[in-house]
Amino acid sequence: MTASAETTSAQPVVESARARQPRSSSTSPSRSVGSAASTAKQASSTFVHISEQPFTLQNWYKHISWLNVTLIIVIPVIGCTSAVFTPLQSKTAILAFVYYVLTGLGITAGYHRLWSHRAYSARLPLRILLAAFGGGAVEGSIRWWSAGHRVHHRFTDTEKDPYSVRKGLLYSHIGWMVFLHNPKKSGRVDITDLNADPVVRWQHKNYILVLLTMGFLFPMFVAGLGWGDWKGGLLWAGIVRLTVVHHATFCVNSLAHWLGDQPFDDRRSPRDHFLTAIVTFGEGYHNFHHEFPSDYRNALKWYQYDPTKWLIWLLKKIGLAYDLKTFSQNAIQQGIVQQKQKKLDKWRARLNWGVPLEQLPVMEFEEYQEQAKTRALVLIAGVVHDVTNFIEQHPGGKALIQSGIGKDATAVFNGGVYDHSNAAHNLLATMRVGVIRGGMEVEVWKMAQRENKESTIKSDSNNANIVRAGSQATRIQAPIQGAGAA
Repeated sequence: MTASAETTSAQPVVESARARQPRSSSTSPSRSVGSAASTAKQASSTFVHISEQPFTLQNWYKHISWLNVTLIIVIPVIGCTSAVFTPLQSKTAILAFVYYVLTGLGITAGYHRLWSHRAYSARLPLRILLAAFGGGAVEGSIRWWSAGHRVHHRFTDTEKDPYSVRKGLLYSHIGWMVFLHNPKKSGRVDITDLNADPVVRWQHKNYILVLLTMGFLFPMFVAGLGWGDWKGGLLWAGIVRLTVVHHATFCVNSLAHWLGDQPFDDRRSPRDHFLTAIVTFGEGYHNFHHEFPSDYRNALKWYQYDPTKWLIWLLKKIGLAYDLKTFSQNAIQQGIVQQKQKKLDKWRARLNWGVPLEQLPVMEFEEYQEQAKTRALVLIAGVVHDVTNFIEQHPGGKALIQSGIGKDATAVFNGGVYDHSNAAHNLLATMRVGVIRGGMEVEVWKMAQRENKESTIKSDSNNANIVRAGSQATRIQAPIQGAGAA
């Protein structure tokens, strides 16, 4: 369809270009060849792929991938409608469910984790079975499916992502298969390993045969020869079953990029959610998968639903699978910590930690004492605080806090009278109005900072200072012993 559209669009341009060329009997053959090549180049440069053209009443049908529409919409609609009027026998229902599981796992354990990501290796009998059952899901050949999936991982959420959720949830679910794409805008990936696999090559070459046999004929013949339910086998175990498998797989492209948490990285759309995992045979822990794609697991915890992981592990035990790949626990924990820290940084940025010390105005001690006559200023560890609005709320009473106004209350605040809590230091930081120039308790604070390496000021991902509990600027690690309230 695409090739035909390209030829049709280019031909008029070539003919009109030729018509404009001046005719001359003296034109040399070499000049004619060069002119023709130039004309062809011009025609190519003016061609606009159908996907780049607006929808109109005259060209809408050219935008559609009719083969895909037939396989994922027309046949399922007709088959599911017919199934409503076809009695579902118990044996056929069991067959439909079992074949749903087998073809679904053919995609997740075969197409996805084995061939797309090489998360493990499989013996020849297992590769043949996975290729057969995966073909029964009617989602394309291994080569086509895996190449597209590698493009998706390499270009996630970009224009080159074949099923980017940024283009809409419905588009990522099914729309990307309905409409034609400009192949020049497709991403490129290495599939030499797929081309070297004889099972992949054979299935790709004979995919129509595999599709018809495993998608429709196999379940029909099992039900027909087994208990005489030919029609039920075709409709229920064939078409209805593949429709459910289709949308289960499609949910990995859509729902897994839209619903859930992002415990490993939030720069891209993949998310983890148990509901998606249930629908997709364990593929719902998608944030983990995009961070560690060659890990044969999608779910880390033993209680998380990932039947594909359990199947691969079991296949290893019986010798059909080997070389199961896993990322180191250290790398996984690093991702978790970094993402938690990123979330903490965002949370921290929303809180009031007081004016940073380096942004406070510097005043002389005498100036501080003078200003303290008109407002309630208290000096603690070289930092001046305005406690005017806090005097009435002070848990220790007004007298104690008033006794420190205009004075150096570092000793009093840090254990001379009462060793204040972490919350008290945080609250005090929101009342900062200045710092004292030179000497005084600033030097004491600096010395305490040097002695306590853990209190060194650090910055988060937003370049804001991280204030750890117990390392606030007003806290002196070795409390100064005072004689009592001033």
